[in-house]
Amino acid sequence: MARNEQVDAYIAKQADFARPVLSHLRDLVHGTVPDAQEAIKWGMPFFTFRGQNLCNMAGFKAHVAFGFWHDKVAREEASDAAMGQFGRIAGLDDLPPDGEIAALIAQARALIAAGDRPRTGPKAVKAPLPVHPDFAAALSAHAAAATVWAAFPPGKVRDYCEWINEARTEATRNRRIAQAVEWIGDGKGRNWKYEQKAR
Repeated sequence: MARNEQVDAYIAKQADFARPVLSHLRDLVHGTVPDAQEAIKWGMPFFTFRGQNLCNMAGFKAHVAFGFWHDKVAREEASDAAMGQFGRIAGLDDLPPDGEIAALIAQARALIAAGDRPRTGPKAVKAPLPVHPDFAAALSAHAAAATVWAAFPPGKVRDYCEWINEARTEATRNRRIAQAVEWIGDGKGRNWKYEQKAR
């Protein structure tokens, strides 16, 4: 199995409830796809096969999310309550049986092996990006920003999440979070300067 030290570090930093869930999901992926690779993308662990995204997981303040990258891999009981197809996972008991998860992992691997790529273009639905925990805390502490954020369309949410999740250092991320909360409190999208120029 190809284990990445950055994923080890990511799991180690998560809340007590999240670590066993993330470790269990990681073991399931490697048990099903022994040649899967690991990487940190957009601030969270991804599992890849033949260079393509297989699935990803993320830890949040009160839940874990897990999901598949390919649009053809879906659960009958998929939830839109959180990123991924498994809803808000607060413990191992919230996971479906290992066999169901393994079957979906195997399906995702088979699609990649067959050269079947996820849909792209305007019809593709972009998976929601996770809100960084520090960003979520900053929004919660600012009533006006939290209200605007809750009403933002998915595109504006994604713009901010991409900008903050792609920060390479903690200092940069903190600066971006402070700026984002200020702009959001004023009702502005991430690209408000360009939107003004286009008018």
